[in-house]
Amino acid sequence: MNKVKTTSEKSLTNNSRIVGLLAQLEKINSESLLVEADTARYVTSKILHLAQSQEKTRKEMTAKGSPAIEVILSTLENTRDLQTTLNILNILIELVSVGGGRKASVLVSKGGTQILLQLLLSASKDSPPNEELMVQLHFLLAKIGPKDKKFGVKARISGTLNISLNLVKQNLQNHRLILPCLQVLRVYSANSVNAVSLGKNGVVELMFKIIGPFSKKNTGLMKVALDTLAALLKSKTNARRAVDRGYVHVLLTIYVDWHRHDSRHRHMLIRKGILQCIKSVTNIKLGRKAFIDANGMKILYNTSQDCLAVRTLDPLVNTSSLIMRKCFPKNRLPLPTIKSTFHFQLPVIPISGPVAQMYSLPPEVDDVVDESDDNDDIETESEIENENEDKDQLFKNDDIETDINKLKPRQELGRPIEELKMYEQFFPELADNFKDYDLVSKEPKPFASDANLGGPIVVPTAGEEQSVEANHSVKGITMKESNHLQAGECNKRPAFLDLPKKDSNKDNIQQQSDQKKLLSSCQCLSYEIVKGLDRITLQNTSKNEQYYKTGCVTKKESKTSLTSLTCNKPCQHVSSCGSVLFEGRSVQLGKLCFTGVDPEEEDDSSSHSSGEQVMLEVPDILPLHDPDLYIEIVKNTKSVPEYSEVAYPDYFGHIPPPFKEPILERPYGVQRTKISQDIERLIHQNDIIDRIMYDLDNPSYSVPEEGEFLKFNSKFESGNLRKVIQIRKNEYDLILNSDINSNHYHQWFYFEVSGMRPGIGYRFNIINCEKSNSQFNYGMQPLMYSVQEALNSRPWWTRVGTDICYYKNHFARSSIAAGGQKGKSYYTITFTVNFPHKDDVCYFAYHYPYTYSTLRMHLQKLESMHNPQQIYFRQDMLCETLSGNSCPLVTITAMPESNYYEHICQFRNRPYIFLSARVHPGETNASWVMKGTLEYLMSNNPTAQSLRESYIFKIVPMLNPDGVINGNHRCSLSGEDLNRQWQNPNPDLHPTIYHAKGLLQYLAAIKHLPLVYCDYHGHSRKKNVFMYGCSIKETVWHTNVSAASCDLIEDLGYRTLPKILSQIAPTFSMSSCSFVVEKSKESTARVVVWREIGVQRSYTMESTLCGCDQGKYKGLQIGTRELEEMGAKFCVGLLRLKRLTSPLEFSLPSSLLDIENELIESSCKVTRW
Repeated sequence: MNKVKTTSEKSLTNNSRIVGLLAQLEKINSESLLVEADTARYVTSKILHLAQSQEKTRKEMTAKGSPAIEVILSTLENTRDLQTTLNILNILIELVSVGGGRKASVLVSKGGTQILLQLLLSASKDSPPNEELMVQLHFLLAKIGPKDKKFGVKARISGTLNISLNLVKQNLQNHRLILPCLQVLRVYSANSVNAVSLGKNGVVELMFKIIGPFSKKNTGLMKVALDTLAALLKSKTNARRAVDRGYVHVLLTIYVDWHRHDSRHRHMLIRKGILQCIKSVTNIKLGRKAFIDANGMKILYNTSQDCLAVRTLDPLVNTSSLIMRKCFPKNRLPLPTIKSTFHFQLPVIPISGPVAQMYSLPPEVDDVVDESDDNDDIETESEIENENEDKDQLFKNDDIETDINKLKPRQELGRPIEELKMYEQFFPELADNFKDYDLVSKEPKPFASDANLGGPIVVPTAGEEQSVEANHSVKGITMKESNHLQAGECNKRPAFLDLPKKDSNKDNIQQQSDQKKLLSSCQCLSYEIVKGLDRITLQNTSKNEQYYKTGCVTKKESKTSLTSLTCNKPCQHVSSCGSVLFEGRSVQLGKLCFTGVDPEEEDDSSSHSSGEQVMLEVPDILPLHDPDLYIEIVKNTKSVPEYSEVAYPDYFGHIPPPFKEPILERPYGVQRTKISQDIERLIHQNDIIDRIMYDLDNPSYSVPEEGEFLKFNSKFESGNLRKVIQIRKNEYDLILNSDINSNHYHQWFYFEVSGMRPGIGYRFNIINCEKSNSQFNYGMQPLMYSVQEALNSRPWWTRVGTDICYYKNHFARSSIAAGGQKGKSYYTITFTVNFPHKDDVCYFAYHYPYTYSTLRMHLQKLESMHNPQQIYFRQDMLCETLSGNSCPLVTITAMPESNYYEHICQFRNRPYIFLSARVHPGETNASWVMKGTLEYLMSNNPTAQSLRESYIFKIVPMLNPDGVINGNHRCSLSGEDLNRQWQNPNPDLHPTIYHAKGLLQYLAAIKHLPLVYCDYHGHSRKKNVFMYGCSIKETVWHTNVSAASCDLIEDLGYRTLPKILSQIAPTFSMSSCSFVVEKSKESTARVVVWREIGVQRSYTMESTLCGCDQGKYKGLQIGTRELEEMGAKFCVGLLRLKRLTSPLEFSLPSSLLDIENELIESSCKVTRW
């Protein structure tokens, strides 16, 4: 007890002493003229002793509310006594050193910077200045300088910049003094104006007197001098001065010396400091030239190779790599022009925009390469071994719309109602009386006459009959007369229908009775769902297993006669080299190569090449795939290059593989290794083959017939590969074609490779990608389809490739060609593949291909397979594209049970769901999701029927057919992003957007707004599936605008569907969804349909190209099975939305949806094969 008491008394005594000493010091400040210097000296020495020996004292002095710092600074400002000054400086050093950055910030906030700088100025006037005072003062300034954002400005204004510099000049051998002076100069140099000012006074030359070759002495001084020099050389003026004096060569010489002698790697920080100086000086063009002239590439390449074996030296390797990449001479792509190989003459040239600008460019702009001093150094540095995924913000704050008036939806037609009547032909379901259809009910009651009707059902009619011929059909339903109402009715304004008054009670009773019967029958529908689920054509496991066991099924004689496969020259193992598949327009299959041929078969294959027939065994287990039908459709598909070949994957079809494909783990250092191999091209130029293997720009190029090299092809629908250059024996540079009528948008690729050998790693470098990052850096693999595997009963695309990465390369385009921006660098996708078979034919793609002809085939198959008594299926041609292809418009709903009045009313009163996809051709995953949606809607299970009875679906499954056909990544033939044209689409340049918007405007005009609009997309930088929607409140929340968002009243219904999907769809992530309206997206479908058409639930649904990082598919790359499942789940979500929004109209129990959800999941299980 006594001990405790003694301790507390001692603590109290110490606290009392410091308080007393501070009070005494404050008194001295007020009576400075009357008190002797000895008193101040004594008091400050006592405070210093307590600060050095008592942690509690230091905490009390820097505690919030303590006057200690003000008192001490005031004394420092007023005293003229040297020892008192030194005592106070030591007190402050003690407080700052122990307290870290926070204590330094306190000192800055109390005005410490100005007082210390003023003291430095006055002390420098002494001749000579006191060394101890200068050491302590500079040491303290070096501590607090980084915490004061205006430190450099304050130093310049106070006139102290050159004091530290002169001290260093005059005391080069006094290392104790110049070390803190250099530390202060380093802080000064962070301000660019100060750096230039110091440079004019010889600071750069001074630094090179301090730094030098390897020495074990004064390494601390060397490190600080290098840090100071690196900061100074960030100034272009100082960098030019260093280049003019030959210091780049000096730096390289010093670096090599330290590299050779520091064998135990104890001075890595000094070596890195030298590299940082080189990095700073090479930010300018002159510095990069001096670096090349001094053989810097070879020096840094060799030294970094020596460091690879030691993991702790990675900072040196990474910095060296960064410098070499920056100094690698910028080259233009080895192309005659970066504009697309193919040209399409537009009917109208836009007045402004990127297309107009491209047409006005002089022809020589492609030859210009920027070598400006502005270097993307920060961006490049961040790419080095960046193992963290690009979690980029969904939006930038300055891109968010802040004008509340613009945010508020304003429903406006935009076109005269008379003009919109042209779209009535696409909505015959709203006018048809179904008299002449074979409906489910055999003896329906007569349809009530128009004279007795009036009420809430809107029947849109045209003022005059449309003469426009629509390409439509309702399969399997015979129609004696037109689908429209009688001519007399067609001349009326929209009529309002109601139930006949005399029968109203009877009809209501009948309707209620029907609903009760339906409810009771629904309790026992589980078995029917199970029975009917095989019509949901998400690949059924049992079908797949049967297929794997039986192998390829040879098609019937009538369907397998793939005409003669004529070979242009005799070939032992090649049965076809450009085989004509049908007469008329010539279309060919690519080379079909395979191994393991018996001697007898070799003879046969030779005879085949002379013109005899050969039979291809085509899998017959894909319900929507028909190779012969595909070929017939391809004949009518119009491409700009007039393709005459068909890719085997599109001919054979694709089924999901029966095994998991995990997201790839990237090996450590793979990007650095690939960059190093690229740098070797410059250093060892004689090792580079540089042979052109494929060139769309020069059709007459010749590839040697013999030799161990790969052959390439991309002349088929959706193909994209422009040029191939063999770099090393098994390494190829690949260049993609620009979108037509554009000079950029390179990302989508789809090409054929043949002539391979197994057991060899072939490296492919796609060298003209444009996005700054990619999921290829985070586990995504490209896709490969092997014809040999397909013939062996495995017709599927698989994820392949090792050593995959995506990085900035040394190719660039000029600022003029980049649209007035700074010259842009290109990026490389690199991957290595080992082929399983000799002389196979393989295809590579950015994502699972889905061509326009595939869509047409799928729609025809769906049409031919459906039950016309149950399903109302109609396929129209919305419009023609620029190149003359049709843009399909699909209508799906349930047929009315009869043409009895209530059934027709219910049919016409169904809300619309409007869906679209594939506005961006490279986002093929959107088509696979759409395929899942279409197949689900056309299936014959009870919940799909309920969905059809609940809604009318209007679907434009491919908004950009021309872009898809011609292998574009983002644009249509107009060279424009169609998803930025919705505000003001041009009917001549953007017909699909113009007429899709017209359909929505027509629905708005007849007061039949869609309940949901959703545009399917793909996302290249994020994982999972998610939605973008539109919300005023959420947009305002993300801005700094002081708008009273609480005053905004907004229905939160826009969140319902995404929330439902997050609960039922394993790939869907609610946390990735955003409902913010950005200025840059104001012309997209989502925003325009929300703002102008007035659809609250207007969405973009984004599907990953890579895979999932949550849910049951976490860690797996996404495949077509999961994408189609997402399309089906979207439908289930709509059914749940119906239950939530219209519970009285929805008569099925919720358990039915749960059963359906489980069954969809079970049919889409991924099993390891």
